[in-house]
Amino acid sequence: MSLDIKRSSINKTKKKTGFIVKMQLNNNNNRGGNNKTNLFFIFFRNYYRWVIWLFLSLYFFTSYFAGDQSSPSTTTTTTTSLLSNHQTSSSLPSRALIESSAILKPGGPFSGMKIYVYDLPARFNVDWVTASDRCASHLFAAEVAIHRALLSDSSVRTSDPEEADFFFVPVYVSCNFSTANGFPSLSHARSLISSAVDFLSDRYPFWNRTRGSDHVFVASHDFGACFHAMEDMAIEEGIPEFMKNSIILQTFGVNYKHPCQEAEHVVIPPYIPPESVQRAIDRAPANGRRDIWAFFRGKMEVNPKNISGRFYSKGVRTAILKKYGGRRRFYLNRHRFAGYRSEIVRSVFCLCPLGWAPWSPRLVESAVLGCVPVVIADGIKLPFSETVRWSEISLTVAEKDVKNLRKILERVAATNLSVIQRNLREPAFKRALLYNVPMMEGDATWHILEALRRKLDRSYRRSSVLSQ
Repeated sequence: MSLDIKRSSINKTKKKTGFIVKMQLNNNNNRGGNNKTNLFFIFFRNYYRWVIWLFLSLYFFTSYFAGDQSSPSTTTTTTTSLLSNHQTSSSLPSRALIESSAILKPGGPFSGMKIYVYDLPARFNVDWVTASDRCASHLFAAEVAIHRALLSDSSVRTSDPEEADFFFVPVYVSCNFSTANGFPSLSHARSLISSAVDFLSDRYPFWNRTRGSDHVFVASHDFGACFHAMEDMAIEEGIPEFMKNSIILQTFGVNYKHPCQEAEHVVIPPYIPPESVQRAIDRAPANGRRDIWAFFRGKMEVNPKNISGRFYSKGVRTAILKKYGGRRRFYLNRHRFAGYRSEIVRSVFCLCPLGWAPWSPRLVESAVLGCVPVVIADGIKLPFSETVRWSEISLTVAEKDVKNLRKILERVAATNLSVIQRNLREPAFKRALLYNVPMMEGDATWHILEALRRKLDRSYRRSSVLSQ
């Protein structure tokens, strides 16, 4: 054979090959030249390991499928699970994608949480809006917006109070907040809410069984449920006793002990109409240029004390006006202007000093219109601080440092201004600070529901189930 001839010419130093050739020659001689048999024998001796491996693989492969088919219940369960989630392994290549999809699913974070919205007589809410259109659009109108958003959300709202985790009490106390002389008045608030609680206690069992611990109120004004615009008077009057056991959604929040937040609470944004924000964006300069460097428009006292005898803004706004009024790079104006949001979209820095209370609607207006909020209010707790990274979209200046405000802003402009502005452009930040009807995923009401979900230990329904 030609094969034998080629093998015999191989160098003798290759001992293993030479040995195999010799065996082949000897076998040929002993078997009398049966070429076909010899060829098969040679092939098998050379490749028997591969042949054995092939047969073993086929055995285990067929055994696996035979065993899998013998467990139809397992296959059915897996298939049902995949179909119920409308997902297959081919359409979702990784577990990470599956998990993120579940997180982003509308209503996903609140699975199982239910809120019952009391249907109170119109004198507690609707009549106030009917009497004044401004009730549903001014900076305190979160109480109206949250109520409307909950009514429109069928995924969380329940019509059966027996299955509710929380009970929302829709009382509008901020609609009639302004008197003829312009000073805020909330003298009616305590009696109005007290009357609503009496109404609920008489007609429903849910307030009495928990003393209101699973009930939610909105107090969207200066010092929350203390119901007074002046801090000293608010502290003196305190939170009404009947509300101290409940959950309060309030715009007021500080990072230190304060009598006006001595109740379970969630700090929420003040209300800014989304449509007014969109109008300002639509009217912004086409080239996106911001030609106002530092902007503020609002109440600024020339003298340290105003007519009430109290220091407005703790003197901070007066200090800003005296130090920077008339400066070329500071656009400060004390007079009202309906289109002032068109000035915000042209501004780089928007000053947000405290007023009667630490918070200000300018925080929201500035952030959603891309102007860097400069927060000047010592100890303020900003809304949704657990999830909104305020340090990445705003500046904080101590009240005592307003005399150095120009230098501080110049330093930021020269270092990380572009980073802050880029962060402000992220839709998630804007969405978290605005109320929508119906509610949108990630908006202000959505974050309120997320905050309530973290307080589900106050749910009477759930605690009753666990105790059984």
